[in-house]
Amino acid sequence: MIEIERKFLVTSEEFKNEAYKKTKIIQGFLNTNKDRTVRVRTNGNQGFITVKGLSSDGGLTRFEWEKEISSDDAKLLLKLCEKGIIEKMRYEVKFEKHIFEVDVFQGDNEGLIIAEAELKTVNEIINKPKWIGDEVTGNIDYYNSQLSKRPFKTWKK
Repeated sequence: MIEIERKFLVTSEEFKNEAYKKTKIIQGFLNTNKDRTVRVRTNGNQGFITVKGLSSDGGLTRFEWEKEISSDDAKLLLKLCEKGIIEKMRYEVKFEKHIFEVDVFQGDNEGLIIAEAELKTVNEIINKPKWIGDEVTGNIDYYNSQLSKRPFKTWKK
């Protein structure tokens, strides 16, 4: 259950025209320890609880365990989460061999748009759509667990 993922900033909203799916996500963290995070999420009408381990040095890989729970249970658990609930709209875009999950953040993180692509191997080549900007893989400022503590709107431009 090792997740291999790359993250990128998004330079335009062109991806919306290419998206085949759009879902509202609300998530919070029961634990944001740097060695492990425990996340609760509603994803449309579904609920999930996820445990993530410490990232590798470059941030490309980390342990991830996820279990679907009822949406009602997820909503109850969200009430127990640490301060800083994340709200975002997720767009899914297929580009060549990969699916890019593009998160348009709302609330305290409004203005931030991040695209993620999961890979099968750490050496896998990934072609990027023209709306992809700088890579932020491994930059902890862009981890959702950190955005819940230090929202994008508070960053100095």
